[in-house]
Amino acid sequence: MLDVRGVHKRFPGVYALNDVKLDLKAGEVHALLGENGAGKSTLINVLGGIYKADAGEIFIDGEQVFIGNVLDSHKCGISIIHQELVLVPYMSIAENIFLGREPRNGIGTVDKSKMHRDAQKLIETVGLNMKANTPVRRLSVAQQQMVEIAKALSLNARILIMDEPTSSLTNNEVEILFQTVRRLKEQGVGIIYVSHRMSELFEITDRITIMRDGQYIDTKRTDETNTDELVYLMVGRELRNYYTRNRREPGKVLLEVKDINSRNVLHNVSFQVREGEILGFAGLVGAGRSELMRAILGLDRYDSGQIAIEGKNVGLLSGANAQMHGLVMVPENRKLQGLILKNTVSFNLTLSVLHEFIRGIFVNKKNESGIVDKGIKTLRIRTPSPKQKVGNLSGGNQQKVVIGKWLASNPRILILDEPTRGVDVGAKSDIYAIMDDLAAQGIAIIMISSELNEIINMCDRVLVMAHGRITGELVHEDFSQERIMQYATTIEGEVAQ
Repeated sequence: MLDVRGVHKRFPGVYALNDVKLDLKAGEVHALLGENGAGKSTLINVLGGIYKADAGEIFIDGEQVFIGNVLDSHKCGISIIHQELVLVPYMSIAENIFLGREPRNGIGTVDKSKMHRDAQKLIETVGLNMKANTPVRRLSVAQQQMVEIAKALSLNARILIMDEPTSSLTNNEVEILFQTVRRLKEQGVGIIYVSHRMSELFEITDRITIMRDGQYIDTKRTDETNTDELVYLMVGRELRNYYTRNRREPGKVLLEVKDINSRNVLHNVSFQVREGEILGFAGLVGAGRSELMRAILGLDRYDSGQIAIEGKNVGLLSGANAQMHGLVMVPENRKLQGLILKNTVSFNLTLSVLHEFIRGIFVNKKNESGIVDKGIKTLRIRTPSPKQKVGNLSGGNQQKVVIGKWLASNPRILILDEPTRGVDVGAKSDIYAIMDDLAAQGIAIIMISSELNEIINMCDRVLVMAHGRITGELVHEDFSQERIMQYATTIEGEVAQ
């Protein structure tokens, strides 16, 4: 169905694709695997007509095609479902599916009746049990992805590219998506599937192509490979100590939260975290974990409760005075909440400590460079230069920049909200090692994560939340996925045993 041969793509200072090849069969799910920065997104954008290849050939059904823009890609039957969905929330499902391509009647106005009929057929095809006139803002992320798939099918897409489609989905929503993928396979649609979650690849894909540093490495049949081989091919080395955690006896209590309440969101939440401890927060999407951390930092107001840092009641915090007390957070969404993507690595790394090198209109360049160089070296940030725009870095390196920005302020308590979401295995391993180093220095770490493997392997204790309450607490010796999920699925008003 699709045959990519010898594709090259250069950007200033970067060889993004170097002689890359890929082929896709009808009715196949073909994974594209590699570290952030391996060239996966560039290849996707070449196939989608967002970038033009500098050299190479692309064949559809054996015939060579030229993809110079998005329209060319659509004519070739290619459609991309991006990780960040691009739907208009206040329009209906039907209006989103046919946006810019609305069917017209004899007098040239939009034929809404036909548009809704055609949209209804499409959304039923992908298994979405909704009316076509439903506003998109009322849909869950998983349902919005189904709308994106329906939109792709409306373009007669035979080749569907899915970029990290499950990064924001619950387990139930992932299974619904997989059912749709299997249905599309039966219809002969070829799917290129990009994900860092190994378990998904073994469940849904037929073959896996591995890329590294912009180059094609190998293609493996999924049923003939394993995680260790794929990791080795991705990073070029074995990750023997994937989870780095040297457990130590925690020190004194650095943060104590008592009876935090926020109407309809948080209910009598209390906990402590100690010096050198990694405290995990587990739970399903919507359990209230991120809302709790935002309340503690003063980003969201709460109705009642107390917060004490090193034994002193600090009252209602704000983002600024939380940092003064040594309390900082790396947010869940690095692109929207953590970084200024159009500015440089240097600019982002120093945002939290401007006072250390700026006095009035005078800038101490030596101090600024010292902060930047320390952050890049300590966190092993891969960047051609401190002046590189942070938006041009891989996801893993962007995440390291966010962490570095807050570490520059020398915090005592560090909150990490989904620190490895959308990050490849090599960068994950680096982040785990960084967390262990910080704990060894006596920093108290609170980690929110939906990946139970990293909760179990990295944390000293785990608190599980459901319906805005802490429903269970486990120490390391008692960790298990079953126990954690038992607490996470506690019915509101009940207490898990």
